[in-house]
Amino acid sequence: MSFLLVASLGVAGCAHEEPILIDDVKYFEGDMPADFSGFWTRDYTRSDDMDKVLLNAYYELGRKNANRGAMGPVASQRDMSLLMPLARLVDLITRTDTLTISQTEYEILVERKDDFSLLCAFFDGVAKPTDNAFGKETCGWDGNRLISVTDLSDGLRVVHRFETSEDRKQLRVITTASSKTAPMPFTLMHHYWRIEKVPGKYECIETLSMKRVCSTGGLPR
Repeated sequence: MSFLLVASLGVAGCAHEEPILIDDVKYFEGDMPADFSGFWTRDYTRSDDMDKVLLNAYYELGRKNANRGAMGPVASQRDMSLLMPLARLVDLITRTDTLTISQTEYEILVERKDDFSLLCAFFDGVAKPTDNAFGKETCGWDGNRLISVTDLSDGLRVVHRFETSEDRKQLRVITTASSKTAPMPFTLMHHYWRIEKVPGKYECIETLSMKRVCSTGGLPR
């Protein structure tokens, strides 16, 4: 009933976890393991703070490389200079405060305000990789968690993990970027509340695959 997904997630400050890898995706039958459809708004009180995550990464790199300063483990200037591009990328692509998720029998479309969309396509029970202007996106399932992996140029990988609460009122999105040159992956975790919308104007956005997607927008209530 689910994809076979060999996956674990690297979180800055958590040395025991590694970046997600999808090694094998198999056939599944029935409904998708979870329903993410709806309108979602950011819960800033529970979401990660960029400065705190960077500070944790600073100390984690210091412990990893056994570098110590007067205040304890410290990262080298070189390690931080290699990590910062990943941190900036994750911060940029998770900056949106609202998500609109549409879900059908075959696709899950995550529309992000003022940013490109994520598209997970499934045909005959198998995840179908989607090519776009930036790279290739592949999706899978880790239990009832949706995993989206986008492989970009030069060994850069961006992973999004989506998980809802049992009552579908809350959504957690964990985003990780990793590369061959960075000393460790960088991760930010954000929480969202499900909201209702009243009908509004007709809105269009450009998706990552450079296709124009239009929908009826609205105001949250």
